Amino acid sequence: MGHKVHPKSVRLGYIRDWESKWFSLKEMPDFIEEDRRLRVYLKNQLKSVSKIVIERPGKYIRVNIYTSRPGIVIGKGGQGIENLRKDIESMTSKKSFVNVMEIKKPELDAQLAAEGIAFQLEKQISFRRAMKKTIEKAMAAGACGIKVMVSGRLGGAEIARTEWLKEGRIPLQTFRADIDYGFAESYTTMGQIGVKVWIFKKELFKKTTKDLIEEAKLVEGEGPLA
Repeated sequence: MGHKVHPKSVRLGYIRDWESKWFSLKEMPDFIEEDRRLRVYLKNQLKSVSKIVIERPGKYIRVNIYTSRPGIVIGKGGQGIENLRKDIESMTSKKSFVNVMEIKKPELDAQLAAEGIAFQLEKQISFRRAMKKTIEKAMAAGACGIKVMVSGRLGGAEIARTEWLKEGRIPLQTFRADIDYGFAESYTTMGQIGVKVWIFKKELFKKTTKDLIEEAKLVEGEGPLA
């Protein structure tokens, strides 16, 4: 068996930050399950969402939604955010705040790239064409390297197989390398197809951990909107 480690988890505390920011030994099982339900609900309600960061400072919940299409999430006059806030409060019974963070370069976001390929596969577009198009967009946006892998009954074949394409460098064992990872599933008439994407943005050369995390955020091009 292979000994594979998630590219994000191995960099936590070094150039990556946690997506759930709270600590409570007594209520940890309940909070973990609550975070999972919130993420599943928000993912089903919204589109073009890369990640959802949940913070629990004090007795309320702050949810930061990272998306490439903030206007759709915010809604007309902020009605979209208000509806989400009410739904979150009904699920958690706590006062909540919802912030929308814009992803300025969606081509360099691995999760959005994986979901884009999965969507194209559901539209019966050739998997090779979808993979090549995603790679071209990422490299044109300034990526140092990208790897795309799809697995399943590709092209309607009876036997499932794995295909992958790569361009540039993907130094998975270099901790200072800012590598984004995304996974999505495509539900086609011939079966389920898994999509994995690795995007190498750049290497970070800062001395302190805080400086590394700040530079990683700048590379992702994230900024608050509401």
